[in-house]
Amino acid sequence: MAQNFDANTLFGNTVTGRDGDKIGKVDEVYLDNASGQPEWVSVKTGLFGSNISLIPLAQASQSGDTITVPFDKAKVKDAPHHDPAAELSESDEADLYRYYGVTDTSASAQQTTTTQTTGTTTGGYDTDRDRPVTEDTTGRGDGYDHSRGEGYDTSGDNTDDAMTRSKEELRVGTETREAGRARLRKFITTETVQRQVPVSHEEVVVRREPITDANRGDALSGGDLTEEEHEVVLTEERAVVQKDVVAVERVQLGTETVTGTETVSAELREEQIELNTDAGIKASKTDKRDRA
Repeated sequence: MAQNFDANTLFGNTVTGRDGDKIGKVDEVYLDNASGQPEWVSVKTGLFGSNISLIPLAQASQSGDTITVPFDKAKVKDAPHHDPAAELSESDEADLYRYYGVTDTSASAQQTTTTQTTGTTTGGYDTDRDRPVTEDTTGRGDGYDHSRGEGYDTSGDNTDDAMTRSKEELRVGTETREAGRARLRKFITTETVQRQVPVSHEEVVVRREPITDANRGDALSGGDLTEEEHEVVLTEERAVVQKDVVAVERVQLGTETVTGTETVSAELREEQIELNTDAGIKASKTDKRDRA
């Protein structure tokens, strides 16, 4: 048993294994009945903390808000199950110590006691009648505690006169996660375009005409013999290219929700209760749910 632990400082501490991985946080602290010192801590493990495992403090060390134990997370998760609502019995404690390979050094384990199986409420069982042998407080002299009523729990402490049947129910939902990304990217491409453009040009034309009465005056208006020079300007059309930037369309990137269905499956456990009786015992079933 660890000697230097204060139960008030253990709650909520982080428990780490020998490999440094986090096992869980301390949920409950179990004290030794004889010394009152912390002997076990419970942590929640498994999916969504659905499993509660006990860890011995015999070889544990505490530093600040961290408790280090010489076991890994898988070892702790597979430890024998213990109902956190029930007191840790000596047999449960022995099973846990045996599983972890740790010697029980608690003060209660070192005490030497002798417990009789009659006259106490923690006695054995009458194998012939399959009911616990307890102190007879009614004076009937048959060795059984009739104050328990008709029903009693033969697998442990007597709790109720009935069994509660439970089952697992499937609860499904959805979560949103990133499925991928889409993006718009604008880039430039080049295309060769050809167009037919009509063009015109001027060419030199030399016209010769004989002297007639109609043009004789113009022909003889100059000197008799002279040197002259005439000139004309020729023109032509050429194809000209001009490019204009014209808006064609607008492209936007958005999302829309498309609804479909997805099938999920899980194995659900359900408790069943059956009746077993000795030979010659008649039984009838009464279902209170059918009553008005």
